[in-house]
Amino acid sequence: MAEKLKAVLDTSIIIDAKISQMIEKEELKDVEVIIPYAALDELQAQASKGREPGFIGLDELKRLREICEKRGIKLKFAGERPSLEDIKLAKAGRMDALIRDVAKTENGTLYTADYVQAIVAEAEGVKVNYIPPEIKVEGLTFEQFFTPDTLSVHLKEGVVPLAKRGRPGRFELVKVREESLTKEELEKIIREISEATRISEEGSFEIIRSGATVIQLGNYRISITRPPFSDGLEVTIVRPIVKLALEDYRLSEKLMRRLKEKAEGILIAGPPGSGKSTLCGSLIEFYQKQGKIIKTLESPRDLQVPPEVTQYAPLEGDFEKTADILLLVRPDYSAFDEVRKTKDFEIFSDLRLAGVGMVGVVHASDAIDAIQRFIGRIELGVIPHIIDTVIFVKEGEVKKVYELELTVKVPTGMTEADLARPVVEVRDFETGKLEYEIYTFGEENVIVPVKQVGVSPLKKLAQERIMQEIKRFDPYAEIELVSDNQAVIRVDNEVIPRLIGKEGATVSALEEKLGIHIEIEPKTGALGKEVQFELFERGNSFEFAFNRNLIGKAVSVFVEDKFLFSATIGKKGSIKITKDSDIGKEILRAVVSKKKVKAFL
Repeated sequence: MAEKLKAVLDTSIIIDAKISQMIEKEELKDVEVIIPYAALDELQAQASKGREPGFIGLDELKRLREICEKRGIKLKFAGERPSLEDIKLAKAGRMDALIRDVAKTENGTLYTADYVQAIVAEAEGVKVNYIPPEIKVEGLTFEQFFTPDTLSVHLKEGVVPLAKRGRPGRFELVKVREESLTKEELEKIIREISEATRISEEGSFEIIRSGATVIQLGNYRISITRPPFSDGLEVTIVRPIVKLALEDYRLSEKLMRRLKEKAEGILIAGPPGSGKSTLCGSLIEFYQKQGKIIKTLESPRDLQVPPEVTQYAPLEGDFEKTADILLLVRPDYSAFDEVRKTKDFEIFSDLRLAGVGMVGVVHASDAIDAIQRFIGRIELGVIPHIIDTVIFVKEGEVKKVYELELTVKVPTGMTEADLARPVVEVRDFETGKLEYEIYTFGEENVIVPVKQVGVSPLKKLAQERIMQEIKRFDPYAEIELVSDNQAVIRVDNEVIPRLIGKEGATVSALEEKLGIHIEIEPKTGALGKEVQFELFERGNSFEFAFNRNLIGKAVSVFVEDKFLFSATIGKKGSIKITKDSDIGKEILRAVVSKKKVKAFL
């Protein structure tokens, strides 16, 4: 009788589940399956540490035993149990050596999916059958849950799979299907992800903890949790769906100029899912196009950046060691995504004070809260040298921008001159308006909102003097004194060219005459081009008649500076509003009171 084939399995072939498939397909018939104790103990050790390959391997052993019993195939465990020294030297290949020893002792054939193990076995004269892993990295099971507008998928055993769909800041949670997920389905999904990550050039195990694993696979960030850390097996998969250029945010020219020329300590703040990392990626790409050397510090590394930008993980689990390397490669800017722990804030500060331009991402429910997170961790007087620009993002849009400056003065609301102290002023970047002051009061560092009081008689007199000069350009101009030597003048869009004058001659003459710096802004902001129309009464309706070349265009209509409605110009070049409607009544009041009605594309 021919001697039975003795198949000795190592850890890699067990995890790949190849032998059970071969037995089921009857590719292996007259065989005895031998599992080295070293392989079993290695899988148990990985599972005890909460690592996915350990769970996958143990589940496969359980399945393999059931298949062997049904087919009448003998399965046994053999070899020595690994000693403490063997376990310590596992990374050096000691476990693999113990498995090869079992193949020698049993005079069996070593089945492996590990190429290095196969080469060493052949060198030692061990019979070996190398079966390379057949692992798909595309079309994975979990991808069926994603649609083009899906931000994240949430899978948990015994629960209906859920997905967040929409766009950053504006999404809804929907059921992907009506049936709950089984543990077996979830284990299959985890196995696919783990195997794809092992062989994919775009896959990496970012964080491995007891009961929790974080994987980056291409654009997907995958978090896997198991009991006892979580109350059930859970997989969360997040994917960015928006990639924007900085120009897409429609930032003011003033802010774009600051980002290009001055800002070197930038903090991007916002609540979870608001689009902070998307803006950070856009800013990185902006600086890269400016010819800057950019590096990132990330865990996990999920920022969408150009290939020229190198993404660094924590070196040996420590961002402080990463920062040491970072200083040696001399980047112009570094992006830190995300700044969470006290140590992270200290590393961010050290790199900035070393002369590296920094872009930090922090969780915060309000722009001022982002600055608050530095207080207590960093000396108060140093904060403006570390952070000069705070950008608050919500619903994928820039909602607020602050600039910080250190000065010595009497805090607002105090009157005694001897109460002067170092004060960090937090101003709205666009208007220059002082909104908060940060200073030491007693033994505490405090953030105090600056309450805006009524216009002082002196300022009122100054506004009247400025108005005397401006009213010949726009009698309805708005004047705001943002400081003792700076004023913002808001006028209608068509007035701006005349007020500025050729090469700025008119506004320069006004500045010299009044002795202050003048900034000119449109009253209506960046609403688009103002268009002309005629307003008619047609029976029970008002009709806005536009030039016929505007047919199909969308316009917004304002009464003075108050928004009224938006609509698309119809086929006849007009928009009709009934007088009985709320909008119609507003138009009637505007016509009677002779208020200006304006339309913008």
